[in-house]
Amino acid sequence: MKWLQAFKFVTPKHKYAIDAKALGDDAECAWSNLGYWNHADDSYPEACRQLADHLADIIHLTSNDKLLDLGCGQGASVLHWKNYYKIQNITAVELQVACVAKIQQKQIDHFNIYCGSFLNLKQIQLNSQFDVILCIDAAYHSPLHLFLESVSFVLKPEGRLAFHTLMLSEKFSQLNVLQQAKYRFLLKCADVQLADLMSKPKLAQCLSHHAYDHIQIEDLSEPVLNGFSKYIQARKQHTAFKGLDGVKIEMTAKLCKTLYEEGIVRYVQVSAKKQL
Repeated sequence: MKWLQAFKFVTPKHKYAIDAKALGDDAECAWSNLGYWNHADDSYPEACRQLADHLADIIHLTSNDKLLDLGCGQGASVLHWKNYYKIQNITAVELQVACVAKIQQKQIDHFNIYCGSFLNLKQIQLNSQFDVILCIDAAYHSPLHLFLESVSFVLKPEGRLAFHTLMLSEKFSQLNVLQQAKYRFLLKCADVQLADLMSKPKLAQCLSHHAYDHIQIEDLSEPVLNGFSKYIQARKQHTAFKGLDGVKIEMTAKLCKTLYEEGIVRYVQVSAKKQL
């Protein structure tokens, strides 16, 4: 329980901030997600790009799409959509003021960024509706129904949505009250509410209720949770994680390892299309 208690009291400059340089990304607009780890020797930026690409590929992202990137962090994903996918119309929403200011300094063509919560897209008053909405490694911090209500307001009919979230496996129903309390505390330390998580049938039902079809749910627990925990374990052999940011990185890796090995909470990629 010591690492859980330490995790609870970690207070970096923002609760979603991460020391990307310590993780292995020295870029000015660095990546900040758990990564999709194909191989043991993947670098951190490479794994992060692979997680973004896996999400973009499932909804067939094209250069003609009007794209909304939710929770873009330090801006690496925005530059990736611009440079690799040749997207000419990109909008992003990010909660961290410092990240927004840094990205604005880049003065990216055909790009707008707004500082705020992606649960308040109606209040942000975006200029238009979008063909595609992507949310990399962030949606699980919010109740799914609130997330869907917000994004549906700005997604075009037949628009495509893709995001990552956490899902309860069938094993969860077998836990007793004390075991469930353990997961409630463990997840709360990572700013995730156990009560917000759903089983696969309920997750699909929630999407259908919000007028989505073509629903696909893919379990990425092995390449994401297990991959990130193994990467941090290997990196610790030659890199000292310092300060509160370092504690946060190590605690996140231990959490990922626990979730993967116990199999109660799964990391999934979700894609769907908004109905006409």
